[in-house]
Amino acid sequence: MKNRGFRKISIVWFPFFCFPFFLLGMLVTNRIWSVPESNGQVISRHRHEQELQIVSEDNPIKMPAEKRDMMTEVYRTNEAIKSLDKKITMLNMDLVEARNSREVHSSENYTPSVESSVQDNLPKKKMLMVIGINTAFSSRRRRDSVRETWMPRGEKLFQLEREKGIVVRFMIGHSATSNSILDRAIDSEDSLHKDFLRLEHIEGYHELSAKTKAFFSTAVSIWDADFYVKIDDDVHVNLGMLATTLAYHRSKPRVYIGCMKSGPVLSSKAVKYHEPEFWKFGEEGNKYFRHATGQIYAISKDLANYIANNQLILHKYANEDVSLGAWLIGLEVEHIDDRNMCCGTPPDCEWKAQAGNMCVASFDWSCSGICKSVERIKNVHEKCGEGSAAVWSALI
Repeated sequence: MKNRGFRKISIVWFPFFCFPFFLLGMLVTNRIWSVPESNGQVISRHRHEQELQIVSEDNPIKMPAEKRDMMTEVYRTNEAIKSLDKKITMLNMDLVEARNSREVHSSENYTPSVESSVQDNLPKKKMLMVIGINTAFSSRRRRDSVRETWMPRGEKLFQLEREKGIVVRFMIGHSATSNSILDRAIDSEDSLHKDFLRLEHIEGYHELSAKTKAFFSTAVSIWDADFYVKIDDDVHVNLGMLATTLAYHRSKPRVYIGCMKSGPVLSSKAVKYHEPEFWKFGEEGNKYFRHATGQIYAISKDLANYIANNQLILHKYANEDVSLGAWLIGLEVEHIDDRNMCCGTPPDCEWKAQAGNMCVASFDWSCSGICKSVERIKNVHEKCGEGSAAVWSALI
């Protein structure tokens, strides 16, 4: 009877004994079952608590609850900004890649005025070389002097393309002001001569490196040539000799041809060819790496395509010829030093012509071109020119 009574009481009163212990456990632990935090949430919360602790330690006055809440909101805002920054960075990278692809391959902005819209959809014709004559808005008289001497005009210019695969254009960008009087003057001149290649570039003397990249990028998007040549508009050129010289190196994959030099790096701001980044070239008094002088040089197709495809990340130095040398110095490139591409004006080029060693190009080193070229280039052409028939009979 006693055992049976005790067992009956324990069964009836068991829930009443358990419930108080359950409430006691809740009060002691001060928590109810909750979803565990992820590792990221735990780390983030811990970092936030550490930051609040640092702020509290720096300030001997205890931070009020309102300020702690404000710090919490600031922290959460900063985390959101960091997340947005990462997304914006990724979008910018995608934008740069898309822009690079558009600039290199699009022909809408790079089509010269002499090319018809019908030709844009046709395969690019194979050429021996594309020559870009660097010129400026103020150089109308120089351009006319070139047209009157070594550069074919009118129908002869396009016949040279069809029969010999030689393209010759004056290359120029745009002024800083849209549709300015300078741009309209070039448009008018181009409608008369049809010998310009307009670049997506803002003209300026200190932007020659950017203009060089724009020329190569534009030229390779229009013509498929073995060589791309840059020439200044105050240099005399024998087109037949230039074509013969380049044709000799046609079978080589990557060539860089010109009069190679290695001048001093000029750190003084008082000189014309001052190099603001002189410190990159070592100790004061050091010389540049070997590169072609800027009056005339040629690069093969692979190198022009390399510049076009990487133009956004190629560094520009103050001097255009140094920039080109820097872009190519780390590549598997054959540097060809051809001194016939930098003859002097008469009597130098005249003596060489009389000896049967016709020059490719002539200019005055002292002027970085023919001194007073508008007045003197005709005389240079008469004494050092190869004759108008030479380019048509050149074996290329």
